[in-house]
Amino acid sequence: MSDSQPSESNPFTSRRFIVAAVVVGVVLLCAVVLIVSSVIGGQAKPNANPSAAPTNTSTQSAVSEADRSACGLPGFEKSGTLTQAPNTKWALVGTVAAPTDPKGSGPGNVESSGFRSCYAHTPTGSLYAAANMLAVVSDRSLLHEVADKLTVPGPGRDALLKQSGTPSSTPVRYQIAGFKLDSYSSDQATVDIAVNLSTGELVSFPFALQWVDGDWKVKTTDDGGFTLPPAQLQSLGGYIPWSGA
Repeated sequence: MSDSQPSESNPFTSRRFIVAAVVVGVVLLCAVVLIVSSVIGGQAKPNANPSAAPTNTSTQSAVSEADRSACGLPGFEKSGTLTQAPNTKWALVGTVAAPTDPKGSGPGNVESSGFRSCYAHTPTGSLYAAANMLAVVSDRSLLHEVADKLTVPGPGRDALLKQSGTPSSTPVRYQIAGFKLDSYSSDQATVDIAVNLSTGELVSFPFALQWVDGDWKVKTTDDGGFTLPPAQLQSLGGYIPWSGA
């Protein structure tokens, strides 16, 4: 990627595009004000082929009140991983196809506005949470509610709430293409979702999630920024293909 190319030809160097369009779904969630001015020309790491990965594993335990889903969804796993795509039904949320399992992995709460929340305390629940957050923010009328209800309480959430009315450029459309569950424990999860942009690029959006008040919520820095950076991908190598569109 040459520095001599005009920034208009490359959406990854456009300050107006990056978070305004898609990154709103990762950690900005509500403001489209954090700008990734140069995304690492990130080639996907040559991880093992997902089809050759070991069988799903998890460790279950007695469920305490703090570990229960706020909306009563079943299941609790202290640790685990995902090595294949779940059998998924999809629903259009805003402009993005999102996974839906209202009596299993979630979302257990779906409002008439389109806002979705409450996921199972399981590896699959964390995946559904990240994917639905990415879908919900494609409807910018929901950005303030997302910041208020789906981010971890603290200075970062407060910063996002102040920024939620910030105007943004017209967003580029996007769809989920695949995922990796990088880590999972009873109170933390890192879910990396690969996204196809309507401009033709493939991008990695990692979600750092924390279990708070019976649901998965997104972690932010104190100024409302990314805790994990997005990156351009060359392919879905190392990701598990997963798509509803």
